[in-house]
Amino acid sequence: MSIIFKKIIKSIKQYENIVIARHIGPDPDAVASQIALRDSIRKTFPKKNVYAVGTQVAKFKYYGILDKIDESSLNDALLIILDVPNKARIDGVNYNHYKYVIRIDHHPNVEEIANLEFVDEKSTSTCEMISELLLSSNLKIDNSIASNLFLGIVADSDRFLLSSTTPKTFKIITTLIENYNLDINKLYYKLYERPINEVKFQSYIALNMIVTSNNFGYIKLDKKVMEEFKVDASAASNMINNFNFIKELYCWAFSSYDEKNSIYKINIRSRGPIINEIASKYNGGGHKYASGARIKEEQEVDNLFNDLDNACLEYKNNNKSA
Repeated sequence: MSIIFKKIIKSIKQYENIVIARHIGPDPDAVASQIALRDSIRKTFPKKNVYAVGTQVAKFKYYGILDKIDESSLNDALLIILDVPNKARIDGVNYNHYKYVIRIDHHPNVEEIANLEFVDEKSTSTCEMISELLLSSNLKIDNSIASNLFLGIVADSDRFLLSSTTPKTFKIITTLIENYNLDINKLYYKLYERPINEVKFQSYIALNMIVTSNNFGYIKLDKKVMEEFKVDASAASNMINNFNFIKELYCWAFSSYDEKNSIYKINIRSRGPIINEIASKYNGGGHKYASGARIKEEQEVDNLFNDLDNACLEYKNNNKSA
């Protein structure tokens, strides 16, 4: 077992109260990793108080139900934050309440936010990192935990299509399937099942997306369109990866307005230009080729799209054969 794993396990053993958080606007990797780690610790140490917190997203309930807690009643508590690149994006906790903080994350390390940092941006996902931790330790795994870890890895690696996929990834996946009797067909069905209105919504995006001369594709999705297709502001994030491998696109971005929170949610993907540094200028961030942002003003959305278009132009000029 590596030194970092030993330190994480030692901290888990030390604290009786443990809270596991992840980033705002969660994706499958974020939710699956925190539910899997929570359930593993509970299974291994039944007397500990272990909670997974954050805003519950209805479409992710099949990973497990999150916990509601009164932080003020948790004294001498450990906070484990997963899949979070910076403090501002932590969901559901008062960071300063906790005695000790551990971060496990695969985003580029833009800010040190924990007493113990386990950051590996070469990993496909936080679920891959949690799998490594559990499989190399005495923390328990069952079919449900293994299923969540599998789903998180598959989702964040885009079915093993991204460059972060390595032989280690496939070794972990093989171990989870073989040792915990995973029915991958049923799991894929859970992950990729879509109502027909979302399929039609994706077709609308394809038909109406604007592609610039610099190979930047974008669309602004307003309230009227989302009401027409009966989708919410987060629906576009479910299909952003489906626009990969389009010859005419170096980078593409979707903007949808979230009325409840009065923000524009931006999803960005790239096949060349580095986008996380641009997204960080607009209350966002993420990976080099997969990022997002949350923006208050529509003019800022336009500014972000303009910056992305310029990044595509620069990439185009530097890669004439691209």
